[in-house]
Amino acid sequence: MATPSAVHTLPDGDRWENRMEGSNDPLGVYATKAEAETAGRSVAREHKVEHIIHNRDGQIAERNSYGNDPASRRG
Repeated sequence: MATPSAVHTLPDGDRWENRMEGSNDPLGVYATKAEAETAGRSVAREHKVEHIIHNRDGQIAERNSYGNDPASRRG
């Protein structure tokens, strides 16, 4: 697998799943959004990538970065 750039927490029917960006294969399937978020956050931290959480309608609700942030720039 290429270096992942983000983990997405997405709705899948009545369930929720996590996927690496660019992959169609779920990392895991969960009964609730909260369970999927917790698992997705863990994977994103492990890989030091962004965690993108979607709403039921597919819109992005939240983004959290756990590494590879651009260098700080003076104001």
